[in-house]
Amino acid sequence: MRPLGFLIIAMATTVAAQQEWTPETRLDGGVSQVLQSIYIPPLHDAPFTATVHTEWARPLAGGGSTSVVNQRKVARDRDGRIYEERWLLVPKSGNYKSEMNVIQIYDPNEHTGYDCFILGRKRNTCVLDSYFPVDRPEVVMKAGPLPNGFGFVTHEDLGIRDIEGVETVGARDTTTVKAGAMGNDQPMKFVREYWRSVRLGLNLISIVSDPRIGTQTFTLSNISVTEVDPKYFQFPEGFAIDDQRKEKPPAPDGK
Repeated sequence: MRPLGFLIIAMATTVAAQQEWTPETRLDGGVSQVLQSIYIPPLHDAPFTATVHTEWARPLAGGGSTSVVNQRKVARDRDGRIYEERWLLVPKSGNYKSEMNVIQIYDPNEHTGYDCFILGRKRNTCVLDSYFPVDRPEVVMKAGPLPNGFGFVTHEDLGIRDIEGVETVGARDTTTVKAGAMGNDQPMKFVREYWRSVRLGLNLISIVSDPRIGTQTFTLSNISVTEVDPKYFQFPEGFAIDDQRKEKPPAPDGK
């Protein structure tokens, strides 16, 4: 039987991390947070390019909320190669400008994954590691009671929706956790809504609401389903390669 914590975490359908903007000065305490984003599987014969818009609205203890945002380019070619940009999350106020800090190029055929750092201590370096993608089926919450009577799950089918010419199928899963099940003194409600393209194998809209962390909204726009420009899979000029693969290919002379 899966623990309740796993069921709540499984509501998220995203795996790619995005860093949040933070002040330079650090004092004792605090929390460093990383946001998970839209997951792009390495599907063949399903090319696309798009812009991912992210907004994370978090509740404040005294009332109100605070929001951070970013947007980034993503692409996948017919061979399943994936290109993703990573941009810092910044306050929605507009007073701070986001910066791109990483470019990722992943090739399921060559089993290579490059993380090219534009900012930070690894700047101007592409870290190479092995990339062996695993099958990640879409998480489908099963309606009904939670283990040990801790609450229940409801599932709603939202029908079909056209998003920029791409057909999607929508659903909403709501998990209600009774008081005391997770150390909570009041019932908690977790909501996950998504609009999924079967053709592209990913969510074009994903909204995850969690009373502990707020609401995370991911939306794809400027969607094109034609073949991707090869320029996206060219490494940034002047970057060094740091090969971190545990099993490296043999040298050309066999040594």
